[in-house]
Amino acid sequence: MTEILTVILLIIGAAFILISALGVVRMPDLYLRMSSSTKTGTLGVGSVLLAAAIYFSELGIASRSIATLFFILLTAPVAAHMMGRAAYFNGVPLWKETRYDELKGHYDLKTHVLTGSDEQPSADRVAEETEQPPAT
Repeated sequence: MTEILTVILLIIGAAFILISALGVVRMPDLYLRMSSSTKTGTLGVGSVLLAAAIYFSELGIASRSIATLFFILLTAPVAAHMMGRAAYFNGVPLWKETRYDELKGHYDLKTHVLTGSDEQPSADRVAEETEQPPAT
C-alpha cells in the first residue's frame, strides 16, 4: 500500500514540476514566470518529499523530509516576492498586455516608502470598466 501511495505522490510531484517548467518557458514576462514556477514547483517538490518520507518510513528521513517541506513552503513565496519586487524597481518591463500597474507612481525609490493612492480601489475601477457593481 505504501508503494502505491509513493508512486501516486511521485507522479503528482513530477506532473507539477513539469507544469512549472512549462510555465517558465511559456509565460510572457518575468513576473508570470516567477508566479507559475513558485506555485507549481513548491507543490511538486512537496509531493516528492512526502513520497520520500512515506517510502523510507524511518523517523530520521521522514522528519528531514517534513522539515524541508515546511522550509520550502515558508521561503519560496517570500523569495519570489522579493525577486519580483527587486525586478520591478530595477525596471524589468511588464508584459505588453498587462492592464494595471498599481505600483506605478506610488513608490519613492530614494526613501523606499510606498505612498497611498488617491485613486479608487482596484475592485471599484475594474467594476467601472466592466460596468458591474463592485464586489463587497
